Amino acid sequence: MLYNAFEMQRAVLRGASAWATVGAEILSNPRLAIGYLGLGPVMASALDVFAHATAPRRKPEFGIDHVTVDGTEHRVSETVAMTKPFGSLQHFTHEGLPANAPRLLVVAPMSGHYATLLRGTVERMLEHAEVYVTDWADAKMVPLKEGQFDLDDYIDYLVEFLAFIGPGAHMVAVCQPSVPALAATAVMAAEKHPCRPATLTMMGGPIDTRKAPTTVNELAMQRPLSWFKGNVIATVPMHYPGAGRKVYPGFMQLASFMSMNLGNHIMSHYEMFKHLVVGDDESADATKEFYDEYLSVCDMTAEFYLQTVELVFQKHALPKGTFMHRGKKVDLGAITDTAILAVEGERDDISGIGQTRAALTLATGLPDEMKQYHLAKTVGHYGIFNGTKWRTSIAPVLEGWMRRHARRQLRAVA
Repeated sequence: MLYNAFEMQRAVLRGASAWATVGAEILSNPRLAIGYLGLGPVMASALDVFAHATAPRRKPEFGIDHVTVDGTEHRVSETVAMTKPFGSLQHFTHEGLPANAPRLLVVAPMSGHYATLLRGTVERMLEHAEVYVTDWADAKMVPLKEGQFDLDDYIDYLVEFLAFIGPGAHMVAVCQPSVPALAATAVMAAEKHPCRPATLTMMGGPIDTRKAPTTVNELAMQRPLSWFKGNVIATVPMHYPGAGRKVYPGFMQLASFMSMNLGNHIMSHYEMFKHLVVGDDESADATKEFYDEYLSVCDMTAEFYLQTVELVFQKHALPKGTFMHRGKKVDLGAITDTAILAVEGERDDISGIGQTRAALTLATGLPDEMKQYHLAKTVGHYGIFNGTKWRTSIAPVLEGWMRRHARRQLRAVA
């Protein structure tokens, strides 16, 4: 019922958005006298803001056509390196990279947004590295015949992706996937897997949410797992390929995030309205571009979501040493030669200070010279991996860490 009610609402808003777009175009038409009156631009701007906020959205494109390195522009090649039911491995490279350029796996969060949320992360790291990205599938588009997808599967996917990329690769996990990325590294280390990552960088990840708990952490702790099963899990409607699959819908995830900073989102749209009224289209377009990405959401499987809530936020399984993978306990002490960098934002309201840094203490088998912590001053959660401070202050730290701990191993033969 929940999903069907949302679909009905979306159908209504789709029509309202279309009519608002038409109205905005009529009111801003220079051939009509109303466009020159004070009320015309105001009404047109208001309709434009409404139309943009309620417009239907599909999966965005990465759209990285070129990168500029040392003043030289290089065309970017984007290919699908590997395809699996619940996600593909996107590969980005360009001719300006040297033959020995580092290979980096960027692990995108499976948390309601598409991997394109990390466009800025990919674009910056692509300047000096081959970049692979986990492009997770929208669960409502995956047929039931493909089975389930949980934390065990997530870890298996990362191991398989690293094996495909080959020995000596680096891995960076942004936010939520820090937990499975650290677990995958430990699993590969225990097995002496030749493709275990040379470095693992975790950025704003919930390794130990008992440290400086945020609103997100507290919400997960306030209710039993049964509440989440009964109130936020829905069934995919019949007109989607994944009909019948149990999911945590993207629209519910988005509503949760929007409610946390509702005042800021309202002010952003009000500022966009004011920019449109005075004809500052460039500033208005920048806001629109951000929300085009932010409002594009996808579903995640119910089993993955519930397992994450239970093990990461309620039981704290990884820091307590009780985290299991395929029936075997994950031993973080097995990590002995994968250098770990923990990055946190001083103003992060999703993952509090100390939650990611906890990984450095938990990796008991790793020498201190292979551990590093970086606190990004005046940076919030989104700013850790996107924006000016990411490009100029955080990315150079990550690149330096990768150079320092590059493992001299031959690439795997395809």
